[in-house]
Amino acid sequence: MASSTEYIVHHLTFNNVTMSGEHGGFWALNIDTFTMSLILGFIFAAVFGLVARRAKVENPGKFQLFIELIVDMVDSQVKDIFHKKSKFIAPLSLTIFCWVFLFNLMDLLPIDLISWINHQTGNPEAHWRAVPSADVNATLAMSISVLFLIIGYSIKAKGLGGWVKELFSAPFGPKLGPINFIFQMIELISKPISLALRLFGNMYAGELIFILIALLPWGAQWMLGGPWAIFHILIITLQAFVFMVLTIVYLSLAVEDH
Repeated sequence: MASSTEYIVHHLTFNNVTMSGEHGGFWALNIDTFTMSLILGFIFAAVFGLVARRAKVENPGKFQLFIELIVDMVDSQVKDIFHKKSKFIAPLSLTIFCWVFLFNLMDLLPIDLISWINHQTGNPEAHWRAVPSADVNATLAMSISVLFLIIGYSIKAKGLGGWVKELFSAPFGPKLGPINFIFQMIELISKPISLALRLFGNMYAGELIFILIALLPWGAQWMLGGPWAIFHILIITLQAFVFMVLTIVYLSLAVEDH
C-alpha cells in the first residue's frame, strides 16, 4: 500500500510529455490538462448549440430555462460593466464563465475515480489530473489570452498612436513619461497574473483538501467530504464568475480614456 506522501504525489502529478518523449521539464505538455480542456470545451459548445437549435418560445423546457438564466446573468453583467457597443464581449464572457465553471466542476469527481479507471484498464501507475484550472499553465494561458484582448481593444478604441501615447502620458502627465510607462506595464502585466493565480490557487487548494480528506478513515471521509463538497460548489461557481467579471472590467477599462 502506498504511503500518504506517495498517494498525494501520485494525485498531484500531471500526465505530461516533451517533444523528445520524456516526462517533465519546462517545455512539457500536460496531456491531461489539454485533453480535459478540449473535452469540456466541446461539451459546452454542444450543449448550448443543442439548446439553441431546440429552443421554444412557448412552453420552454426546464433545461432551456436554466440555460437562458445563465445567458441573462452574463448579459446583465456585460451591460452593467461594458458601456461600449460590442458583439464580441457577451459571447466571450459566456464562454469564459461556462468553460471555467466546467473546469472547476471536475474537482467534485471522486478523488480516486481516475485511479480506479486506470487500474481497470491495466495501467495503475498512470497519472491523470482531471481539473484543468488546478494547473497554472491552463489558467495562465487563459489570462494571457485576455491580456492580448486588452491590448487589441485598446488599440482598436484609441488607435496605435493613441494607445502608445496613453502609455507614456497616464496617469501623471506627459512630463513623467518613463514613470508612466513603468506603471502602465506593471498594471498591464499584473492583470493576467492576478487572474491566473487567483483561479489556480483556489482550485489547487480545493483539490488538495479533497486528497487529504481521502486519506482519512472511511467515516471521517463522509463527515468532512460531504460538507466540503457542498461548500466547494459555491467556490467553483464564484471563481468562474470572478474570472468572467474581471475580464469584462479589464476590457471595459481598455476602451475608456483616462
